[in-house]
Amino acid sequence: MPETVIQYLLNRLKQLGIRDIFGVPGDYAFPINNAICDDKELRWIGCCNELNASYAADGYARINGISALSTTFGVGELSALSGIAGSYGEHNLVFHIVGMPNMQVQERHAIVHHTLGNGEFGPFMTMATPVVCAKTMLTPENCIHEVERVIAAALEYRRPVYIAIPHNYVHENISPSPAPVNAPVKSDPEVLEEVVSTIINRLSNAKKACIMPGIFVDRFGLKDLTTAVVNASGLPYVTMAMDKSVLDETNPSYLGLYIGQLANPEIREFVESCDCILAIGTILFDVNMGLFTAKLDKSRIINITPSDVHIGYADYTNLKMFDVLEELAKRLHKRTDVKGPVAKSPAPPEVGAGNPITADYLYASYAKFFKPDDIILVDSGTSFYGLLPVFLPEGARFHNQTLWGAIGWATPASFGAALAAPDRRVILITGEGAHQMTVQEVTQFHRYGLKPIIFVLNNQGYLIERMLSKKLDYRYNDLVQWQYHKLPEVLGCNDWIMRKAITCGDLDKIMVELDNTKTGAYVEIVSPELSAPPIMEAIHNNL
Repeated sequence: MPETVIQYLLNRLKQLGIRDIFGVPGDYAFPINNAICDDKELRWIGCCNELNASYAADGYARINGISALSTTFGVGELSALSGIAGSYGEHNLVFHIVGMPNMQVQERHAIVHHTLGNGEFGPFMTMATPVVCAKTMLTPENCIHEVERVIAAALEYRRPVYIAIPHNYVHENISPSPAPVNAPVKSDPEVLEEVVSTIINRLSNAKKACIMPGIFVDRFGLKDLTTAVVNASGLPYVTMAMDKSVLDETNPSYLGLYIGQLANPEIREFVESCDCILAIGTILFDVNMGLFTAKLDKSRIINITPSDVHIGYADYTNLKMFDVLEELAKRLHKRTDVKGPVAKSPAPPEVGAGNPITADYLYASYAKFFKPDDIILVDSGTSFYGLLPVFLPEGARFHNQTLWGAIGWATPASFGAALAAPDRRVILITGEGAHQMTVQEVTQFHRYGLKPIIFVLNNQGYLIERMLSKKLDYRYNDLVQWQYHKLPEVLGCNDWIMRKAITCGDLDKIMVELDNTKTGAYVEIVSPELSAPPIMEAIHNNL
């Protein structure tokens, strides 16, 4: 029996490990939506809006390695575009499937709804072009070739792809045609040998050296191999902000967070005094560099990226990250003479049960609450900076949209993560400003039987924005005050634990209650307006 265009695409996505497809329905996409719902191996995951759906797909991809999103043409896809851009910047693989008007309408340049009223149907794909690694419009004739082409690009670059299907082509039978031969890209053997030998030589002869594993270790599934490199080298390692927990923080070689002058001065001094720093998939951007307070000499840095290696000022191309790490794990000489200072996880201050919940007490409380294998998603507010210095248990993963930094990302992303790992404990930590942007998606947790633990910090406004301003009281950082802890009931999560913590004693009791909870939980934590973690205070003082 011949396959249709949508059947071929969905079958290939299933073969890649996708079982859930996020989205919002729309008339141009109805045939796609119907096909997903009719497929017994797939589950349609409806979200409250397309932006939330794109964030949820991003969270799902972080856990599952790959995800899919379905939107309608124009209004739907553009609403999702910011989330797709975040996935592109942070290398999360999302298949974005867009339902278009039928080809007769497009060929007539007819003026129809969800367009700009000019008879043009190409601008939205053009708008998506900079934030996808491949794009296509499927037809019955090109379906096999184009699906295989964009899949190959997605797997190679671990970034989103854009797949449009005209309404009348969705259920058309595909024309038989040979799939393109996508030969795996291999490293140039001569360049590989030169680079590996140079790295080994640099690390062996350095008086002081360290390793800095980065986010690409996670995105390209190289945790075990990178850990083998660390263990083979005998060198200590640190992580930057975006890279927290890409390797286990219980490893004896882990020193802690390096974030320039914003925290851990003893680690900063050690890292910046190293003759050689082996960065493995690290992005050297402003947040990772402690808002450019880091003082790293480029001539001393080796950075292994997915397709290139940079040794000081020399750039080597046509190299696969896997190949370089595999050779290093086999050939590195173990050193036992390089030791570094180990940072300490923040200790809780001595307070009374009736004291307000300050930042230092809150983040030390989180540190005690986390368990092995937790999935922790944190919005890009003060909670992110408060949690960076906290050491995590074995197997725990810390997720933040550090580079793109879209406020509100974490609530839908944690929903996606929970769907991808329903048997693991998912903890969402967000601030009330970010939460107000995407709070509707809390309802989806209950809809799909998920049991997250959600902490919402209420400190009367956008504290991170206050701390990034020279004046702390600009009105644009004020928020309407909600009764946050009552939201789950309104959103249909009536059997959840819903609590509000105002004092340290409240927080302690709630943490004990949640330690082994079998249901969803939502906690509003009230903190003084300007109680900020030390890194945020350092950022404010450095303005």
